[in-house]
Amino acid sequence: MQDTSASISIYDHRPFFEKALRFGLHNGLIDEAKLETIRNDAPKGMVQIARYFGTEFLRPELEKSRERIVNLVSLHLEQDTGGDLHAAAELLRENSFLSRSKAGSEMLKALLSMPDNTHFSMQESGEFRDELIPVLARWTLKTLPEYQQELAKRSEIENRIEAAFWCAQKLGVARRELQSADTDSEAVVRTALLAQAAGRSLMPNWAQFETAVTLLRKRAEAGKPVQLALPKGVPAEFRPVLQATLEVMQEHDLPKILDATVKPRKLFIQSLAFMGRYFWLDEGVDDISELDRAISDQWLKVTQRHTDDSSLITLFLCIATGAARKTTLTETAAASIVRKIRKGGFHPQQASDFIREYAPHEHHADYQTLWQNFVEETQRDLLDERDTRLVEAMGALKLHCNLVKAPPKTAKPKASP
Repeated sequence: MQDTSASISIYDHRPFFEKALRFGLHNGLIDEAKLETIRNDAPKGMVQIARYFGTEFLRPELEKSRERIVNLVSLHLEQDTGGDLHAAAELLRENSFLSRSKAGSEMLKALLSMPDNTHFSMQESGEFRDELIPVLARWTLKTLPEYQQELAKRSEIENRIEAAFWCAQKLGVARRELQSADTDSEAVVRTALLAQAAGRSLMPNWAQFETAVTLLRKRAEAGKPVQLALPKGVPAEFRPVLQATLEVMQEHDLPKILDATVKPRKLFIQSLAFMGRYFWLDEGVDDISELDRAISDQWLKVTQRHTDDSSLITLFLCIATGAARKTTLTETAAASIVRKIRKGGFHPQQASDFIREYAPHEHHADYQTLWQNFVEETQRDLLDERDTRLVEAMGALKLHCNLVKAPPKTAKPKASP
């Protein structure tokens, strides 16, 4: 008879821990004594988890902790063994149940400690922090594919950051200098590639950067092709990300950089498309002041000098949905934004990018936190199609945003008889 176990396993939605435990019992890898130990350890772990995420005195919290501890053990076993039930059963036999739960928790903490943004000012210590506990609570209930997808995303971001560190080191800039710089890893890589094309061996300040651009322009005017190339000795793990950036620069950036009709200062400091796209060392007070002034002017123009949370969240919401940038919305306009969001028009990263590019440097972290908290707290209501009358969505916006009632329409005067 044909073996159908492979097809049946597709429909087996039991937690991986349960499957590994049953496999171990059925195949003699786990005995009754070990099973009894697991039964005794599980309640202790549930109470510890409930206490860590809230309280152990409420039954719903304990029930949630039961789901969490089973999922933590399942995540660890399946990730560590690649889904091999025999190997997972052996892990259960050779280790305590609570140690496998802790291993799952440490696996998630390591994930959440990885960078999720390529901007150096957004990088943390790389260690798990208490403010991440609410995020960890959500991840304890996620599936292995969700974990693996997030791990792949964050690993790519980490790779981009490390590639930028490598490029900076080639140009004489230490890691600690970049960590204190308000720039993005992509900007560092672009500058490294451009500096190499101009024959520079050190990271430039603004005057040197401007000179390098002028040199490349003269070379292009003389009919000599300007070609970007990867630095020598690029580690294999960095080559794909550097090559991708190089190709984008070659196609999109170089034509503008080599355009002698636009002064470098205007292109890199005053052009919205290029502001923050490249990096130079902070050694020219006048030049950096001008850059800061250009950014500050743009920020003040868009925010209309409002600094309260409601006005800023309203502005960020408009940016994330492609609506006209305003710090105050009528309720009618807000309802239109909700409808637009439900049609696929919500892009929170656009607001995060705007904050990173234009917000005053000293407020970057605060504004990013303000925006991310808003997204986490309201996204479910904003996207809930069941809320057809927008009751929950509008309630969320009224709580966080700067909403006003539309002015009453004035009646047209009646025509004289």
